Amino acid sequence: MERFIRPGMTTRELDAIGAEVLDRYGAASTPMREYDFPGHTCISVNDEAVHGVPGDRIIHAGDLVKIDVEADLNGYVTDAARTVVVSSASRHNRLAACARSAFRQAMKVSKAGNRIRDIGKVVEREITRSGYSVIRQLCGHGVGRKAHEPPSIPNYDEPKRRERLTEGLVMTVEPIIAAGSGHVFAAGDGWTLRTLDGSLSAHHEETIVITRAEPILLTTG
Repeated sequence: MERFIRPGMTTRELDAIGAEVLDRYGAASTPMREYDFPGHTCISVNDEAVHGVPGDRIIHAGDLVKIDVEADLNGYVTDAARTVVVSSASRHNRLAACARSAFRQAMKVSKAGNRIRDIGKVVEREITRSGYSVIRQLCGHGVGRKAHEPPSIPNYDEPKRRERLTEGLVMTVEPIIAAGSGHVFAAGDGWTLRTLDGSLSAHHEETIVITRAEPILLTTG
């Protein structure tokens, strides 16, 4: 989907590319199967933070497109998201790069024995020092047999989250950030979450396995 995205195509056409790949591997769209989501993948553009519904919206040069794919095969689920800048606009690239950088910082502390709080602490520090905001209503999560399993993984320092990461835990880490205040609201379609102030957002997500050393990355880095 990243390779084929281009100005002039619709988000529905981009979703069809993802659907074809899932079908080729015999996998199913987890959001479609579990929640009856009206698309094989979530495609969110510009101020749409997450859960954008594929449709007739045309992708333009300069757009910031978040592609979120959650798929299951043989009873197991994996989840990943990328932010694609459909232009060379520097401010857009910087926002997308910040989400990726926050993820990389999280990997340094995502190991057995550390606390869930430790992940949110480094993610929030990386985002705020870059001048952006964490979207606090959205977080990472355990993943395995279902789309969302315990524990939740906040992208900010939450003192109450003192549980320790355990070896073998499969989960997502997914910084979801905004250029503005970081507050979101549910759009009229009942699925899409958009930034309240209309600011751009970015999202980077991977599925990982916790070990005593660095985590195992199950999705492409």
